Amino acid sequence: MCMPSCEAHPGNSLLWGLGLCDGCCSFLYLLFLGCELTASTKSYTFQVDDEDDSEHILALSVVCLTDGAKDECNVVEVVGRNHENQEIAVPVANLKLSCQPLLSLDNFKLQPPVTFRLAAGSGPVHLAGWHRIVPREDASFEEEDDLSEEEELPPIKPAKK
Repeated sequence: MCMPSCEAHPGNSLLWGLGLCDGCCSFLYLLFLGCELTASTKSYTFQVDDEDDSEHILALSVVCLTDGAKDECNVVEVVGRNHENQEIAVPVANLKLSCQPLLSLDNFKLQPPVTFRLAAGSGPVHLAGWHRIVPREDASFEEEDDLSEEEELPPIKPAKK
Protein backbone atom coordinates (compact mmCIF):
# COMPACT_ATOMS: atom_id res chain seq x y z
CA MET A 1 0.00 0.00 0.00
CA CYS A 2 1.38 3.41 -0.96
CA MET A 3 1.30 6.29 1.48
CA PRO A 4 1.40 9.92 0.39
CA SER A 5 4.58 11.92 0.69
CA CYS A 6 5.30 15.63 0.74
CA GLU A 7 6.71 17.69 -2.10
CA ALA A 8 9.88 18.41 -0.12
CA HIS A 9 10.56 14.68 0.31
CA PRO A 10 9.10 12.92 -2.76
CA GLY A 11 8.84 9.19 -2.30
CA ASN A 12 9.57 9.37 1.43
CA SER A 13 6.28 8.30 2.91
CA LEU A 14 7.93 7.29 6.18
CA LEU A 15 8.14 10.90 7.41
CA TRP A 16 4.54 11.57 6.43
CA GLY A 17 3.35 8.29 7.94
CA LEU A 18 5.01 9.06 11.26
CA GLY A 19 3.42 12.49 11.38
CA LEU A 20 6.81 14.19 11.27
CA CYS A 21 6.13 15.96 8.00
CA ASP A 22 3.03 17.89 7.07
CA GLY A 23 4.07 18.67 3.51
CA CYS A 24 6.11 21.80 4.15
CA CYS A 25 9.22 20.52 5.90
CA SER A 26 11.90 22.92 7.00
CA PHE A 27 14.36 20.36 8.35
CA LEU A 28 17.32 19.04 6.46
CA TYR A 29 17.83 15.71 8.21
CA LEU A 30 15.76 13.54 10.48
CA LEU A 31 17.57 10.65 12.13
CA PHE A 32 16.14 8.05 14.47
CA LEU A 33 17.88 7.62 17.78
CA GLY A 34 17.98 4.52 19.90
CA CYS A 35 20.05 3.43 22.86
CA GLU A 36 19.87 0.84 25.60
CA LEU A 37 20.73 1.34 29.26
CA THR A 38 21.77 -1.69 31.30
CA ALA A 39 23.51 -2.56 34.56
CA SER A 40 26.85 -2.49 32.71
CA THR A 41 26.06 0.57 30.52
CA LYS A 42 24.24 2.95 32.83
CA SER A 43 24.47 6.10 30.70
CA TYR A 44 24.45 7.35 27.13
CA THR A 45 25.43 10.90 26.12
CA PHE A 46 24.11 12.50 22.96
CA GLN A 47 26.17 15.46 21.80
CA VAL A 48 26.78 17.34 18.59
CA ASP A 49 29.89 18.90 17.10
CA ASP A 50 30.52 22.33 18.66
CA GLU A 51 31.53 23.71 15.26
CA ASP A 52 28.26 22.64 13.64
CA ASP A 53 26.25 25.75 12.83
CA SER A 54 22.90 23.93 12.59
CA GLU A 55 20.15 23.80 15.16
CA HIS A 56 19.79 20.34 16.70
CA ILE A 57 16.62 19.10 18.35
CA LEU A 58 16.49 15.74 20.09
CA ALA A 59 13.07 14.30 20.88
CA LEU A 60 12.51 11.31 23.13
CA SER A 61 9.48 9.26 22.04
CA VAL A 62 9.44 5.98 23.98
CA VAL A 63 11.19 4.47 26.99
CA CYS A 64 10.55 0.76 27.54
CA LEU A 65 11.86 -2.30 29.30
CA THR A 66 13.22 -4.94 26.94
CA ASP A 67 13.69 -8.69 27.05
CA GLY A 68 15.52 -9.83 30.17
CA ALA A 69 14.27 -7.05 32.48
CA LYS A 70 13.60 -7.95 36.12
CA ASP A 71 10.45 -6.87 37.96
CA GLU A 72 12.14 -3.94 39.71
CA CYS A 73 11.87 -0.17 39.47
CA ASN A 74 14.01 1.22 36.65
CA VAL A 75 14.38 4.98 36.86
CA VAL A 76 15.66 6.84 33.79
CA GLU A 77 16.99 10.37 34.21
CA VAL A 78 17.83 13.06 31.69
CA VAL A 79 20.93 15.02 32.64
CA GLY A 80 21.45 18.43 31.06
CA ARG A 81 22.33 22.01 31.90
CA ASN A 82 20.06 24.81 33.07
CA HIS A 83 20.16 28.50 32.12
CA GLU A 84 22.99 29.08 34.64
CA ASN A 85 25.02 26.24 33.04
CA GLN A 86 24.59 24.05 36.12
CA GLU A 87 24.10 20.33 35.65
CA ILE A 88 20.59 19.13 36.49
CA ALA A 89 19.10 15.64 36.47
CA VAL A 90 15.38 15.11 35.90
CA PRO A 91 13.71 11.69 36.16
CA VAL A 92 11.58 11.06 33.04
CA ALA A 93 10.51 7.44 33.54
CA ASN A 94 9.96 4.95 36.35
CA LEU A 95 9.34 1.57 34.73
CA LYS A 96 8.44 -1.75 36.32
CA LEU A 97 7.80 -4.92 34.34
CA SER A 98 4.60 -5.88 36.22
CA CYS A 99 2.85 -2.49 36.11
CA GLN A 100 4.40 -0.09 33.58
CA PRO A 101 6.89 -1.63 31.16
CA LEU A 102 6.58 1.17 28.57
CA LEU A 103 6.14 4.93 28.64
CA SER A 104 5.34 7.19 25.69
CA LEU A 105 6.93 10.61 26.11
CA ASP A 106 5.18 12.22 23.12
CA ASN A 107 8.40 13.51 21.52
CA PHE A 108 9.81 15.20 24.63
CA LYS A 109 12.19 17.76 23.10
CA LEU A 110 15.71 18.30 24.44
CA GLN A 111 18.70 20.46 23.46
CA PRO A 112 21.98 18.54 23.11
CA PRO A 113 24.26 17.77 24.80
CA VAL A 114 22.13 15.53 26.98
CA THR A 115 22.85 12.35 28.94
CA PHE A 116 20.36 9.57 29.60
CA ARG A 117 21.15 7.73 32.82
CA LEU A 118 19.75 4.62 34.49
CA ALA A 119 19.54 5.99 38.04
CA ALA A 120 17.94 2.88 39.56
CA GLY A 121 17.41 -0.70 38.44
CA SER A 122 19.39 -2.92 36.12
CA GLY A 123 17.39 -2.62 32.88
CA PRO A 124 17.67 -3.28 30.05
CA VAL A 125 15.78 -0.11 29.15
CA HIS A 126 15.50 0.96 25.51
CA LEU A 127 15.09 4.64 24.56
CA ALA A 128 13.84 5.65 21.13
CA GLY A 129 13.37 9.06 19.54
CA TRP A 130 14.50 11.28 16.73
CA HIS A 131 17.14 13.88 16.01
CA ARG A 132 16.25 16.78 13.74
CA ILE A 133 18.95 18.94 12.16
CA VAL A 134 17.83 22.34 10.90
CA PRO A 135 20.36 24.50 9.04
CA ARG A 136 20.55 28.07 10.32
CA GLU A 137 20.13 30.91 7.87
CA ASP A 138 23.43 32.05 6.39
CA ALA A 139 24.32 35.53 7.65
CA SER A 140 25.73 36.47 4.24
CA PHE A 141 22.22 36.51 2.76
CA GLU A 142 20.94 39.12 5.19
CA GLU A 143 20.61 42.67 4.00
CA GLU A 144 23.41 44.85 5.21
CA ASP A 145 22.47 48.14 6.85
CA ASP A 146 24.34 51.07 5.37
CA LEU A 147 24.78 53.50 8.23
CA SER A 148 26.55 56.07 6.08
CA GLU A 149 23.37 56.91 4.19
CA GLU A 150 21.01 57.77 7.01
CA GLU A 151 17.72 59.23 5.89
CA GLU A 152 16.61 62.39 7.61
CA LEU A 153 13.23 62.16 9.26
CA PRO A 154 10.80 65.05 8.93
CA PRO A 155 10.52 67.19 12.07
CA ILE A 156 7.78 66.29 14.53
CA LYS A 157 4.91 68.73 14.42
CA PRO A 158 2.74 69.44 17.45
CA ALA A 159 -0.76 68.03 17.36
CA LYS A 160 -3.59 70.36 16.41
CA LYS A 161 -6.10 71.16 19.12
